[in-house]
Amino acid sequence: MENTKDNTEYKYSIGTKNEKSLHADLKNWYKMPGDKIESPVDGYIIDIVRQDLLIEIQTQNFSAISKKLNKLVKSHNVRLIHPIAYEKWITVLNPDGEIIRRRKSPKKGSPSNIFNELIRIPNLINEDNFSMEILMVTIDEIRCNDGNGAWRRKGISLIDKKLIEVIDSTHLSSKEDFLKFLPDDLPSPFTNKDIAKSKNTTTKKAQKMSYCLKKMGAIEEVGKRGNELLFNII
Repeated sequence: MENTKDNTEYKYSIGTKNEKSLHADLKNWYKMPGDKIESPVDGYIIDIVRQDLLIEIQTQNFSAISKKLNKLVKSHNVRLIHPIAYEKWITVLNPDGEIIRRRKSPKKGSPSNIFNELIRIPNLINEDNFSMEILMVTIDEIRCNDGNGAWRRKGISLIDKKLIEVIDSTHLSSKEDFLKFLPDDLPSPFTNKDIAKSKNTTTKKAQKMSYCLKKMGAIEEVGKRGNELLFNII
């Protein structure tokens, strides 16, 4: 594919060695006139303050923001924004910042990927002041063939992630909203294998989903069938 982008932005990313561009891009996309950006509240810096609503954007690792959210939600309305890559382009650069190749990843994300991170903070959904918004996005993942990356990438380093487009959004404010991620054809009671089979996913991902839903109080454990836990919707 032809190089149609300015290499300057990639050279900056190589120099800074971070993944902050996606966060900044989402903040610029999400902000509205009148919003306060990077504003201090109760000893924390908030990404976006919209009147009485505190908006935090977290692209990964909910553990890093768990303490902050748990404190703020006690006295403020808090919305957590999380992007999931429905489509991903992969751009590989040489150490000078020139594009070597660019391709679209065959992998596609779905809103149910939220459970990969939600396992760190499932109890927050029961807080009246807390809500989440999933943004389905197209991103450009910038890599550099510098020999310093992981062996599974053959030494290619992950340098940055940039927003291309926001495709859709899903607002979640209660445990009932998360029940929508369960398949409609589940038996009663059901197991993690039942979830995995209906959603055409792995048992490990189904376990993350059932763990979160149980912590929220949306489903309950009602017994075992062999080594499999049994659940019912509450």
